[in-house]
Amino acid sequence: MAETTTQVLIPETFQGTTNDIAGQLGLIWELIKAPLIVPLLTVGVYVSLAMSLMLFFERVYMGVVIVLVKLFWKKPEERYKYEPIQDDLEVGSSNFPVVLIQIPMFNEREVYKVSIGAACGLSWPSDRLVIQVLDDSTDPTIKVGSKGINIRYQIRETRGGYKAGALKEGLKRSYVKHCEYVAIFDADFRPEPDYLRRAIPSWSTTRHCPVNSDECLLTRMQEMSLDYHFTVEQEVGSATHAFFGFNGTAGVWRIAAINEAGGWKDRTTVEDMDLAVRASLRGWKFLYLGDLQVKSELPSTFNAFRFQQHRWSCGPANLFRKMAMEIIRTKKVTLWKKFYTIYSFFFVRKIIAHMVTFFFYCVVLPLTILVPEVYVPIWGAVYIPSIITILNSVGTPRSIHLLFYWILFENVMSLHRTKATLIGLLETARSNEWVVTEKLGDIVKNKAAEAAKNKTADANKTKPASKLFKKPRFKFGNRLHLLELGFGVFLFICGCYDFVHGKNNYFIYLFLQTITFLICGFGYVGTIIPSS
Repeated sequence: MAETTTQVLIPETFQGTTNDIAGQLGLIWELIKAPLIVPLLTVGVYVSLAMSLMLFFERVYMGVVIVLVKLFWKKPEERYKYEPIQDDLEVGSSNFPVVLIQIPMFNEREVYKVSIGAACGLSWPSDRLVIQVLDDSTDPTIKVGSKGINIRYQIRETRGGYKAGALKEGLKRSYVKHCEYVAIFDADFRPEPDYLRRAIPSWSTTRHCPVNSDECLLTRMQEMSLDYHFTVEQEVGSATHAFFGFNGTAGVWRIAAINEAGGWKDRTTVEDMDLAVRASLRGWKFLYLGDLQVKSELPSTFNAFRFQQHRWSCGPANLFRKMAMEIIRTKKVTLWKKFYTIYSFFFVRKIIAHMVTFFFYCVVLPLTILVPEVYVPIWGAVYIPSIITILNSVGTPRSIHLLFYWILFENVMSLHRTKATLIGLLETARSNEWVVTEKLGDIVKNKAAEAAKNKTADANKTKPASKLFKKPRFKFGNRLHLLELGFGVFLFICGCYDFVHGKNNYFIYLFLQTITFLICGFGYVGTIIPSS
């Protein structure tokens, strides 16, 4: 029987589909690359280099000034000719001004007793001290004891204006009229007993001293960033312009300065910076006391840190949008101070610093690997960033061995900060989002340690196999961050292409950055609290 061959006719449109699609995509790429992609990417390189130089000169300026301050500037008490207030037996407590302590909080039961207890322990005449607890909490378990101190417990019906609303409402109380100064402490801050004696009579803010910086790698990374802020940025602003951004806590205000500046406003999520800028424009001078430290707690969970960074990045950008013209039009400050506030304080530090890190190292530089026609000079890709990084790290010499990982982690966070900055500049839906930074405190840590101890003890007991291998309870989906994972995949593709076709060995950086993006994307950063 003869064999027959069956022929199947395939429409021409489906013949060689795979090869045709790949070929067509390649043809489209070649058609648009020269007239569109290359010019756009070249502009991106020039803009990134310009932003890098702006940040570089800002960091060099800061470095030079801080060296001069440390070597030649007089100490604050010599510069402003004041001395800490001392006891006087003849006049008694009347030698001390009446001070209001404000402690705003919202559902912070793990840490709120810390600040109240520390405020009660301040070395200040009790008849000249009023402690005002501004509690917006919805948690009924939070209870405050007076301990014989003049504590005023204020509860609002609504949480309007968030922290700014609570502080503003607190200053309206009749007993505040007798107070000359107000000191503000967040619920996790622990001032030492001599805090007020050293901070008054100056308008001053002090350095935050985290007590949990060694808790995990996330808190070590935060310590490195905050140390530069307090050691250099705040010191330089205070010494050269008598102005810096108030950090919202661990600071003393003259109530007259707050009133003259227009009081607390809730138009942004950085009400502290808003008030500081307005007070500065009205001629008030600020003093930073770097040697006076107040213990506090850093957020140790990644989600809490991301929410905090969103607020800290979005708020200043939004405030810059609202106040730029007001700063330009004011006549009470010098032109040099206007330039410093607009260009250095806001534009470079609050906007450029975030954007250049993300756009240059996470977008533009990887894309130039795929488009080798676009050239990035080695000084812009390596030398300038290296100098900036070294200058940023001077505040935390004990963590110098973590410097490279800190760079990778900051690049990941620059994605989140850039997104928040754009939200603030454009004033979109999340521009006024306020999520209280979660702090674990000693209570949660002790419970976690006790749970781990009990788990170890239970593991040593004889149990059925089904109970020994109980499935852990936590929701993995709550820890996924798709944006970080997406950029991790993008950088991995660029790294693979550079490994095969590249000449500058950027793949080493790209693969390490990919790992960091994936670690953060899967939520394996900071303290992980398992579900019960």
